[in-house]
Amino acid sequence: MTDTAEQLTQSTQKRILSWLILLGGIYAILLSVGMVGSGFKWASGGSEGAKELFEFATNPFLALLIGTLATALVQSSSTVTSVVVGLVAGGLPVSIAIPMVMGANIGTTITNTLVSLGHVRKKSEFRRAFAAATVHDFFNLMCVAIFLPLEIIFGFLEKASAYVSSHLIGADSMSMKGFNFIKPITKPVISEIKSLLGVLPEKVAAITLIVLGIVLIFVAITLIGRVLRNLMVGRAKQLLHAAIGRGPITGIGSGALVTVLVQSSSTTTSLMVPLVGSGVFKPRDIYPFTLGANIGTTITALLAATALSGPGAIVGLQIALVHLMYNLSGVLVIFGLPFLREIPLKAAERLAEVATKRHSLAALYVLSVFFLFPALCVFIMSSFS
Repeated sequence: MTDTAEQLTQSTQKRILSWLILLGGIYAILLSVGMVGSGFKWASGGSEGAKELFEFATNPFLALLIGTLATALVQSSSTVTSVVVGLVAGGLPVSIAIPMVMGANIGTTITNTLVSLGHVRKKSEFRRAFAAATVHDFFNLMCVAIFLPLEIIFGFLEKASAYVSSHLIGADSMSMKGFNFIKPITKPVISEIKSLLGVLPEKVAAITLIVLGIVLIFVAITLIGRVLRNLMVGRAKQLLHAAIGRGPITGIGSGALVTVLVQSSSTTTSLMVPLVGSGVFKPRDIYPFTLGANIGTTITALLAATALSGPGAIVGLQIALVHLMYNLSGVLVIFGLPFLREIPLKAAERLAEVATKRHSLAALYVLSVFFLFPALCVFIMSSFS
C-alpha cells in the first residue's frame, strides 16, 4: 500500500514538473517571438521605418507589397495597421491604405512559419508544423487574390467602411493596453537583453537579437515537443480539443478571443504550431483557430482609431473597419464555401511535403515570399513610377 502511495506521489510530482516545464517552454516561445519582432523593429527603425517605407506606395499593387514587407520587418500586423490608421488620418488616401492592410495580413504570418522551422530535425513533426504554419499564408494570399481585384473595381470595402464609420464616429475612445498580459511578462526581459547588446553597433545588436530569438525558438520547440508527448493524454487532451478541435465555430471564436487578449495573431498562431508538430492536433484542426486569429488581430487598430479626433478621425476609423470587414469577408467566403475551403489546407500540406524533402526550400520560401519578392517588386515599380 505504501509503495503504491509513493508511486502515485512520484507520478504526481513528475506531472507537476512536466506542466511547469511546459509553461516555461510556452514562455520561451512568447519571449522568442518578442525578441525576433523587437530585433526586426530595431533594425528597420520600428514604426518610423514603416512610415518611410509607406511613402513609396503610389498604386494599389505597390501598397500591397509594402504592407507585406513592412509587417514582415516590424513583425506585427497590429502595429502596421495602427500606423496606417494614423497615416490615413494624416491624409493618406483610403484606396492606397486598403491594399496595405491586405499586405499586413500576409506579412504577419512569417512568425509562425519561423516557429515551424524549430521542428526541422524530425521529418514527420516538421511536415505537420510547416503545413500548420503555411495554411495561414495560403489563406491570406487567397484573400488578396479574391478581394483586391474586387476592391479596385468596385471599392466595396471603402464604401461599406465609410458608411459604418460615419455612424460610429461619436463613440468613446477605448484602449486595449490594460488587457495585454504578454508585454508585461516579456518586455522587461527583452529590454534587459537589448541593454546588454547595447555595446554592439545598432544593426549588429538588432541582428544578434533576432538570431538569439530564433535559437530560443528551436530550444523551446524541442522542450515543448518532449513534454507534450507525455502530458497530452487523457483529460488534458480532451480539454484542449474541446476548446479548439470541437468544430469550426468554436475554433474561430477561440482564436479571436485569445488574439484579442494577447493583441498578436503571430503569437496566437505560433503557440499552435508546436501542438501540431507534436501530434496533439492536425493542421486541419487549427485551421479555424488561425482564421479567428485573423479576426482578433483587428481589435488593436479598431480601438486605436476610436481615440482619434479632428478631421482625420472618420477616415482613421474607416481604415480600421476595413481591416475587420476584410478579415470577416475572407472567413465567410473562403472558409464558408466548401470548394474554396480546402485550397489553403491542400496547398500548405503539399508545400510541407516538398519542404520536408528539401529543407533549403523552406528557408527559400520564407526569404522570397516575405522579403526578396516584395522588396524587388517595390524597387522595380518605384524606379519606373
